[in-house]
Amino acid sequence: MKYTHVLFDADETLFSFNAYAGLKRMFAMYGVDFTDADYSHYQATNKPLWLEYQNNTISATHLQVTRFSEWANKLNVPAQQLNDDFLTAMAKICEPLPGAIELLNKLKPHAKLGIITNGFTQLQARRLEHSGLKEMFDCLVISEQVGIAKPAAEIFYHTFELLGNPPKEQILMVGDTASSDILGGQNAGIDTCWLQHPNTVLPAGIEPTYQVTELGQLQQLLEL
Repeated sequence: MKYTHVLFDADETLFSFNAYAGLKRMFAMYGVDFTDADYSHYQATNKPLWLEYQNNTISATHLQVTRFSEWANKLNVPAQQLNDDFLTAMAKICEPLPGAIELLNKLKPHAKLGIITNGFTQLQARRLEHSGLKEMFDCLVISEQVGIAKPAAEIFYHTFELLGNPPKEQILMVGDTASSDILGGQNAGIDTCWLQHPNTVLPAGIEPTYQVTELGQLQQLLEL
């Protein structure tokens, strides 16, 4: 196999991430029937915050608290508590995507594996435990801990160091978010594979080395 090191994004690359289901589950604990309209309103706040976080202009804590501040006022519950409860709910419902476990099992004998995620520590570590996949990975790099988010090259360089600085031509980054995973891999000078989900398009100027619509196709590309 061409690559000795394969890095993955977590949410919607290896694991499902159904935020609506997680929010419904979390708010039910507070007696709230969380609706489609509530979700649309939440995303109107949440999505711009994620862009700011990805651009390294706000902190993880700012994102986590701000997205729940309106609900915190309504329910008289601290925003950080709502965020923690949401991540707890997500850890319980996030399952590996189809083909993820098979791909990891096929890769493991041939390459060192790592995760680089802009997701939050409380979810990422617990989900790996919950899914039984923790031992698969040689490193778990979380932007919240590093203090810098993808697509900044620095979070990739930090990961390379943890892996002993292998030659860049032997590293592949796999992810579903072109503006962070693929652009980040480009910024760091490594090959990339974009996992394209339905109704998504590549932004101008971002060119993955490979493009697949399911993880099984990557297995075939890598001739595993």
